[in-house]
Amino acid sequence: MLAAVMGPPRGQPLLGLHMLLMALNCLWPSLSLELVPYTPQVTAWDLEGKVTATTFSLEQPRCVFDEHASASDTVWLVVAFSNASRSFQNPETLADIPASPQLLTDGHYMTLPLSLDWLPCDDPMVGSGGVPVLRVGHDHGCHQQPFCNAPLPGPGPYRVKFLLTDAKGSPRVETKWSDPITLHQGKTPGSIDTWPGRRSGSMIVMTSILSSLTGLLFLAFLAASTARFSSLWWPEEAPEQLRIGSFMGKRYMTHHIPPSEAATLPVGCEPGQDPLPSLSP
Repeated sequence: MLAAVMGPPRGQPLLGLHMLLMALNCLWPSLSLELVPYTPQVTAWDLEGKVTATTFSLEQPRCVFDEHASASDTVWLVVAFSNASRSFQNPETLADIPASPQLLTDGHYMTLPLSLDWLPCDDPMVGSGGVPVLRVGHDHGCHQQPFCNAPLPGPGPYRVKFLLTDAKGSPRVETKWSDPITLHQGKTPGSIDTWPGRRSGSMIVMTSILSSLTGLLFLAFLAASTARFSSLWWPEEAPEQLRIGSFMGKRYMTHHIPPSEAATLPVGCEPGQDPLPSLSP
């Protein structure tokens, strides 16, 4: 009688079994998801701007999913804050795929859907004309698109992984999470130290030389300008012919004959000339 009173109800074991089956059903896709031994990372190529204040460039996952994927499968990039990567749940359908605005609310989103045709196993440097990378946060004009690759909102740090899904959006294969990726941060103007005492000696010398050269160039420009426009400030004296008028002619000065003697000499007796021969016998 006491055992009958203290025992559990008849329906309770069936209820517990049903809840266990539901939990296993929810966990089954995650437990059955295959993990490939690949860790995403920032490209090792020496590229300018491979990590900026809003973007970072990843290696392309070439030859990672070839043995696991079919032609209709899609490779997705999952981006999450470092502290929110463990709470990310792989989507079961296309409708469950989180978009970029959910990064600020849920801490993660999915972007850059690619088919395997974009990830061949060929040498990436042969015939490509550049280094093949996946630039996360590169698209500045896609804010209204469903799977936007929008600029990242802050320095992070972030973690990423690649997820292979079928045509319905169900996950099939995933990679490991990357190491934390921290973006560059710009400095506010108020935090920049402008005191000259903290500058190196070579910087002070270069600044002095450049200042001196600037002064010399200014003096040279001033001297050239003065010489060029001096004729406008102090005009030169015009030649004598131009002061007399527009008519130009020669002027003869008889310096060898005094004016009084030149007036009394008979015709033909000018000095320096032979007298005319006489016609008388």
